Amino acid sequence: MSLRSFIPDLWSETLYKALDKEYIAVKNCSREFEGDVKTKGDCVKIVGLNPISVFDYTANTDMQAPEELSDSLRTLNITQAKAFNFIVDDIDNAQSIPGLMQEAMRLAASALSDVADKHVYSLHSEVASENTLTAESLSKEGVVDFLLSARQKLLERNVPGNEDIILEVSPAVASLITKAQILSGTNNEQALDKGCIGRFLGFKIYVSNNVFAVGEVYKCFARTKRAVAFAEQINEVEAYRPESRFADAVKGLHLYGAKIVYPNELLLLNITPAAEG
Repeated sequence: MSLRSFIPDLWSETLYKALDKEYIAVKNCSREFEGDVKTKGDCVKIVGLNPISVFDYTANTDMQAPEELSDSLRTLNITQAKAFNFIVDDIDNAQSIPGLMQEAMRLAASALSDVADKHVYSLHSEVASENTLTAESLSKEGVVDFLLSARQKLLERNVPGNEDIILEVSPAVASLITKAQILSGTNNEQALDKGCIGRFLGFKIYVSNNVFAVGEVYKCFARTKRAVAFAEQINEVEAYRPESRFADAVKGLHLYGAKIVYPNELLLLNITPAAEG
């Protein structure tokens, strides 16, 4: 039995593509800071420019010296290292069966994406109180006013009014929104992203079972796509022969980290759905 036909780069790429299809929370993060991630404990440097000043212009008068652009440096730490490890009878045969290895990688990606999405949503514990809105016993009748309050709060922080805001909610909160009959979307369901159930007030609304719950309170997010940065690396995908088995196995390592980098562009919505009578 030979493992020579197993191509690590091919299956790493397959896993990447499958992960991108499965993500919800990660998909709605800034992904431009991937950097050179090699091991847990690495860090990715995120550089942003501070605001530029605007001043009154007077004709025929020299302007003041040009303002020096200053930058802000943040560090995104790679804190998570997750692995998978599965056995197949024969890698050569497995790769000859149409779709078998692709399905195995899809299942691995689904499991990895669940854990990564939960990690992004775990950042709820880092959101400041001034960036938090709370709705106790929220009913379908109160959904519109609550979402209007969230949209207003973001607009007051100079989040562009023409920019999509991502609203991520639990299935229970999604049910409230659906019952309120406020969603607009598309007649072509295929045009909606994975997990997206429609739009309202500039919110693009996603439902995820990975949104955190503390008791009956769901920790939902309203955010821009640049509010949270995420960096990842499929560090290894390799085939090997387990010493104690007459079979081939495949294992992989997924490294990643997430960080709130624009805190004023993320709201934590503490939502407790009203009990149905």
